[in-house]
Amino acid sequence: MTATDQTATLASIAETLHQAQAGATAVAQITATTPLTLADAYAVQHLLVQRRTTGGERLTGVKLGFTSRAKAQQMGVNDVIIGSLTTGMAAADGDELDHAAYIHPRIEPEVAFLLGQDIDVQDDAPDLLGAVTGVAPALEVIDSRYRDFKFTLADVVADNTSAAGYVLGPWSDPGRAGDIANRGVRLEVDGAVVSTGSTAAILGHPLRALAAARRMARLHGFELRAGTVLLAGAATEAVPLPSGSVIEATVAGLGRVAARASSRASND
Repeated sequence: MTATDQTATLASIAETLHQAQAGATAVAQITATTPLTLADAYAVQHLLVQRRTTGGERLTGVKLGFTSRAKAQQMGVNDVIIGSLTTGMAAADGDELDHAAYIHPRIEPEVAFLLGQDIDVQDDAPDLLGAVTGVAPALEVIDSRYRDFKFTLADVVADNTSAAGYVLGPWSDPGRAGDIANRGVRLEVDGAVVSTGSTAAILGHPLRALAAARRMARLHGFELRAGTVLLAGAATEAVPLPSGSVIEATVAGLGRVAARASSRASND
């Protein structure tokens, strides 16, 4: 395959995934018919996100995936992955999430960081916490654009790591938040506890997500600018997002974040 053909193929894949997201309609795994290297997959992801920004959305941050050792082992991978967040994915604390905009959404509790200054992704200086001006509880909606929520590593990277939505709780000053290494995490749906865990599930310590994000940004062409939101990874397993439900996540010492899912059915 020539370089021109390869460029056209990656652009076509990005367009397929973009239309799947826009129309909330699942598609077959890309790698079932088209082999993708990890570099190819990140190239598709950048093209995919570019379609969103060309349509008027703005980049707001990045997210990490496979920060749970159990999930990484399940997928047969030994490193995290990185994706982009945009204004089209953001919802305010307590807002309604449009369930019909998703295919088969799942939701998970996370820890979020807010960068108050640029991080030079080429610099391996150890003090990354100094760049953080806020830490908050968060909810992330993940929604693979692939049928049956099944994918390979290359598939999920190309699909922007299944990023679909996020909700941020109140920001706390990192210095006042204290050690967040092993904080209890609870996820509730309509007042019933559906999952519990610990922030230690995020790479052993959520702060390790900062170095991981810097490394992945350097490897795969991302920027970590002031104002960036970093979703550090899930503290529990993701659960299906029921339509018409109220979802709340609590991180001990950081507070609570909530969202409502509209009662309209999804297109799954």
